[in-house]
Amino acid sequence: MKELVFLLEEESAKAMLESLLPRILDAGVKPRLLAFEGKQDLEKQMARKMRSYINPQARFIVMRDQDAAPDCRVVKDALLMRCAEAGRQGVALVRIACHELESFYLADLAAVETGLGIKGLAKQQGTAKFKNPDSLQRPSKELFALTKLRYQKISGSRMIGQHLEVGNARSSSFRNLIAGIKRMEQELLGLAA
Repeated sequence: MKELVFLLEEESAKAMLESLLPRILDAGVKPRLLAFEGKQDLEKQMARKMRSYINPQARFIVMRDQDAAPDCRVVKDALLMRCAEAGRQGVALVRIACHELESFYLADLAAVETGLGIKGLAKQQGTAKFKNPDSLQRPSKELFALTKLRYQKISGSRMIGQHLEVGNARSSSFRNLIAGIKRMEQELLGLAA
């Protein structure tokens, strides 16, 4: 079975991907989403989960927020080391959301407007603050304020994820996630059945 296994920091990332992946993955690739209870839980358990995964055709994508870490490359390198510990370095990819998952949403205010049913948000996309949302230190705080607390992490992620523009380039971390998913999908589709 051609399987793309996502190891995720939290349930909100799972909710977003559940809405987004059916729009971008080939029907021949089955996604499996494993949400952990925060970054410490992810880092503690991921090597064991990957090592014990039985499907030899599986590919892995580890996704985590940068949060307050000063350099996302350090976070990524540490996660890649855990992939290597699990013996999965050739079939695993790590993606970091700079600084939080919500930066993906702030990069696509039309999706937030449609998903949450709040009029007038998309027109704010041109403001300096939302042109490069990966540079915001606390995107979740910005999103809560922008939506007047209507955004809730899990339900909001599910509703917004249905409308995210796959080709949106305002968030480089979102663009890199999509490119990584497509690359891993192509590897899987290239495998003999």
